[in-house]
Amino acid sequence: MRRLAPQVLGAVVRRYGHFDAAEDAVQEAFLAASAQWAKDGLPADPRAWLITVASRRLTDLLRSEQARRRREDLVARSIPPDRWLAPAADRPADADDALILLFLCCHPALSPASQIALTLRAVGGLSTAEIARAFLVPEATMTRRITRAKQRIRDSGLPFEPPGAADRADRLGAVLHVLYLVFTEGYAVTAGPDLQRPDLAAEAIRLARLVHRLLPDDGEVTGLLALMLLTDARRAARTGPDGTLIPMAEQDRTLWNTDLIAEGLAFITRALSQGAPGPYQLQAAIAALHDEAPNAEATDWPQILALYELLLRIRDNPVVRLNHVVAVAMAHSPQEALDLLTRLEQQEDRLPADHRPTAVRAHLLEMAGHPAEARTAYAAAARRTTSLPQQRYLNARAARLTNDR
Repeated sequence: MRRLAPQVLGAVVRRYGHFDAAEDAVQEAFLAASAQWAKDGLPADPRAWLITVASRRLTDLLRSEQARRRREDLVARSIPPDRWLAPAADRPADADDALILLFLCCHPALSPASQIALTLRAVGGLSTAEIARAFLVPEATMTRRITRAKQRIRDSGLPFEPPGAADRADRLGAVLHVLYLVFTEGYAVTAGPDLQRPDLAAEAIRLARLVHRLLPDDGEVTGLLALMLLTDARRAARTGPDGTLIPMAEQDRTLWNTDLIAEGLAFITRALSQGAPGPYQLQAAIAALHDEAPNAEATDWPQILALYELLLRIRDNPVVRLNHVVAVAMAHSPQEALDLLTRLEQQEDRLPADHRPTAVRAHLLEMAGHPAEARTAYAAAARRTTSLPQQRYLNARAARLTNDR
C-alpha cells in the first residue's frame, strides 16, 4: 500500500483533478482495501482495484457536496477544447504518475516549506505529525500549512501532466529536498517502534532514479541518488536481530550491500567530475568515505572534516553543524568538539527540543573521559527522542556507564 499510494493518488488526480477531494477518496479506498484484502486476498491488479474504488468514492464525495456540475463548468471554461478528453485513470501514463505528482506538489505558487510538506504528505505518505517533527514545528501548524497548500494547488487550475523544461528547473530544488527528507525518514524513523521504514526509503530511491532518468546530467540529481544508495547500503547492518540500533563504528561491514556501494560510487565519481559540487554531492562524497573504509578505525576523518567545512559554506544548517561537530571530535579531539557544540546550542534555538545534540554531547563526554556527565546526557537524550529503538540504545549506553563505575 505504501508503494501504491502515490501512484493511485496521481492517477485519480490526473483523471478528475480536485487534489484535496482525491486524497480523501484515495484514503477511503485504502481503508476499504485493508478490510477486503485481508479477508479475500489481493486482487489480480491491486492498483486498478484501488483506482476504481477511489474514483467511485470521489464521485460520491462530489455529488454529496452538490458541486460536481459547477466544478465541471469551471474546468470546461479554463481548459482548451482539445484537452477536454482526459485519459482514463487506469491507463498506463507516458510518465510515472508519482513523479508528475511530485512536481505538481512543488508548484511555484507555494512556499518552499509548503512544497516539501505537501509532497511528504501526498507522495511520501508521511503523517502530519511526522512531517511536523521533520520541520521542528507543532503539528497544528503543519496541518494548516498542508491544508493551505492543497487549496493553492486546487485554485491554480494546473493540469496534471509532466512539467516542461522551465517548470522542472524552477521546481527541481524543492523536489530534491523533498526526496532527501522522505529518504531520511525511511532510513531513520523519527517516532515509533521501528528504526527504519525500508519501503519509504525505497520509494525515495525509486523517485530519485526517475528524476535522474529525466535529468541524467544534473550533478545534484546524481549526487542525491548517490547519497541515497551509499547510505541505504548500510541498512542491513544498522540493527541487530531484535531491532536494536547498532552505530556505524560497531556494524558488521560484511553486511553492507556492495552492489549499492559500487553503484553509488560510480554516480558520485561522475558527478564530482562535472565541476563545482553542490550540497548533495558533498554529502555523497562523505558517505563514500565511510563506505570505502574497511573498518571504523580506517575512516578518513580529516577528509570528512574538510568536506563538512566546505558543506557549511554552501548549506549552513543545524544538522550539518552537528555532523561537523562529530567530525571535529574524530579528526581533532572530543574537548574541542564539546566547546564547538556548546556554541552551537547557544546560537540555535531549535535544537533544545531535539535529542540529537544531547546524544552527541553524551558521546563526546564519554570519549573525553567524563562517564558520570555522559550517563546523565544519554538519559536526557533518551527522554527527548520519540523513536523507541533510539530510546533503548541511549538508555543502554547510560546503563553501561552506570555498571562500569
